[in-house]
Amino acid sequence: MPSSAEPKASPTGGVQSLERAFDLLERMADAGGEVGLSELSASSGLPLPTIHRLMRTLVACGYVRQQPNRRYALGPRLIRLGESASRLLGTWARPYLARLVEETGETANMALLDGDEVVYVAQVPSRHSMRMFTEVGRRVLPHSTGVGKALLAQATDEEVRALLARTGMPAATEKTITTPEGFLEALFRVRETGYAVDDNEQEIGVRCLAVPVPDSPTAAAISISGPAGRVTEAAVEKIVPVLQEVAAELSVALANTTGSG
Repeated sequence: MPSSAEPKASPTGGVQSLERAFDLLERMADAGGEVGLSELSASSGLPLPTIHRLMRTLVACGYVRQQPNRRYALGPRLIRLGESASRLLGTWARPYLARLVEETGETANMALLDGDEVVYVAQVPSRHSMRMFTEVGRRVLPHSTGVGKALLAQATDEEVRALLARTGMPAATEKTITTPEGFLEALFRVRETGYAVDDNEQEIGVRCLAVPVPDSPTAAAISISGPAGRVTEAAVEKIVPVLQEVAAELSVALANTTGSG
């Protein structure tokens, strides 16, 4: 007979309490990072005493903190884990970005949505002397970038409007979309065509093509960027299928990496 102190096994063969704790953290992130116990109970279906016990453990470990209003928020200790995971994600993506550069001749990037901003986590530069430089770690607002459009095309109109209300829509160039209606129209085109375009909207003379990475463990997109004179309408027809193929392969690689063990 197993000891009462022994962790209960889950149907997957893992430890049930660990699975539940990580599920609660995911639910907190989905809810914006701060929730009450009753909300967690309603969304997870777990009884309040179980949630309270798990949250107490997560608070003691620093992964959750209790606010003065008694609600629970994601804790600062998660930041270090997230930063390390982002760096690894960039490392895993590099061979796929290298293939993009090989097949398109243009600089390839991978970006994530971090809060309300787009952050670039990996890049492989073009071999052309005239190429685009976007530093890894650089943060930009989503409304003026191809990767931002590819990432937000997966969100609802309400979520997009709320994000734009928080960030504002400053113009990086005279081509930048600066109204929520205009941006929502652009996202509709992304959903229709399967790819996003930044046409001189972040930097004059630069065009960017981007696609989301399907089923990524965190919202991710890959892109190529180059001079508008090279990334022409004719080039788009050749580049987009390559982008979509590489995104699908990267998705499988990330699923295998995160699911291994």
